[in-house]
Amino acid sequence: MKSLHLKSPAKVNLYLKVINKRPDGFHNIETLFERINLFDDIYFKLTNDSKIRIRCNHPHVPCGPKNLVYKVAKLLQQDLGISQGVEIRINKRIPVAAGLAGGSSNAATALIGLNKLWNLGLSQKQLVGYGQTIGSDVAFFLYDYSWALGTQRGDKIKQVKIPKVLWHVLVIPKIKLYAKDVYGHLNLKLTKRNDDVTILIHHLRKNNIFGICSLLLNDLEPSIIGLCPRLLILQKRLKSLNTQGVMISGSGPCVFCLTENQRQAKKIQTILKRQFAQVFVVRTF
Repeated sequence: MKSLHLKSPAKVNLYLKVINKRPDGFHNIETLFERINLFDDIYFKLTNDSKIRIRCNHPHVPCGPKNLVYKVAKLLQQDLGISQGVEIRINKRIPVAAGLAGGSSNAATALIGLNKLWNLGLSQKQLVGYGQTIGSDVAFFLYDYSWALGTQRGDKIKQVKIPKVLWHVLVIPKIKLYAKDVYGHLNLKLTKRNDDVTILIHHLRKNNIFGICSLLLNDLEPSIIGLCPRLLILQKRLKSLNTQGVMISGSGPCVFCLTENQRQAKKIQTILKRQFAQVFVVRTF
């Protein structure tokens, strides 16, 4: 195998509860991941030297050592003594720094792709181990799960079997937020509630859309709104369009809503595109 093309999906978090701060500076969380059908395309090609070359169509994505895909390739080369080089081309469709984990997904896809391209024979457990050193969300994308519960840093993954396919409208305003800044402004005193993700999962399995929407949770929202108060205006706008639930995904600034079906989602997308450049209709994948 000399070349490979893989799709790299995005995610949203329907539930994100911050438990406490860890001694290593990260936070223990409990989150419900939902994989969605918004993808980047990643193309891998073996080269005749040992260099790692990253190319990307997005001007704000670094192509050097700061890129998570580059970090994955370099880590595997150094740890496993790989002398073979690779050229990796990333075609970005997932908005950057939006709370959809595009970078983490790319890193996971790179682990999967390079494991095949370089014939490394790494097990899923080994891939997850590498992923955990790269970023907290990477592990989720190393499993072929539509739904999963993430605990500890969000990197301990347990599959959740939910037959429901949800339709969403995602709106990404022209704002950049980074997880380290959002967590840095987090007030843990405001997150002590008795929310239970198992109740949300129960409503998802029963296809109770109103129960689902009443239990959406993101403990990072107060911190995100504190950093960017105008996101409140966007949330109010979405709520005014007869949507079924509105929340910020992850560390933001992506704001999403749930809809009853694809038709309603498309209708809302048409309205919002008059005001926002990046509006996506997506479903559980």
